[in-house]
Amino acid sequence: MKYIGYIFLFVKRGWQRLLWGNIQKSMMAECGDNVKLANGCDLSYSNLHIKNNVYLGPFTYVISPVAQVFIGNNVMFGPNVMIISGNHRTDLIGEYMINVKESELDNDKDIKIEDDVWVGANVIILKGVTIGRGSVIGAGSIVTKDLDPYSICVGIGGQQKIRKRFNEETISEHEKILKKTV
Repeated sequence: MKYIGYIFLFVKRGWQRLLWGNIQKSMMAECGDNVKLANGCDLSYSNLHIKNNVYLGPFTYVISPVAQVFIGNNVMFGPNVMIISGNHRTDLIGEYMINVKESELDNDKDIKIEDDVWVGANVIILKGVTIGRGSVIGAGSIVTKDLDPYSICVGIGGQQKIRKRFNEETISEHEKILKKTV
């Protein structure tokens, strides 16, 4: 008899998760088909644009009160990914930083994650970055600069490029095959 309680709890949590996931998606600036949000996601909904077939891992954070965040098709995030599109002013004399409410144009910049990208666990992506199509970002990386398409990158700044995911000939073949499946 005690297992009935567990079954009820599992079904109840499943429905709550599904309902909350649909509410979260409806609050986004744009949300495509087959978008899955794992538990604990905390998102700046009104500035978030997500295309189709995207998975945001557990405890993904998108902090973007001003700038826009664009996530392409067929993108997957590991757990604890953080996207931060802005910064605080640190140049005002005679003000505590916590009290400064105004920002400068350079403080907030859009972030773009192109199609077919894998973002590993505990990655931080900072303002103004474009992550090229087909890229892989290794776990624990901090991305501060644009990444070329089909790059595999790790480390601070995400700029330690290990190698290209494919050579140019293979990239061409890969993209031809992908276009046939669309």
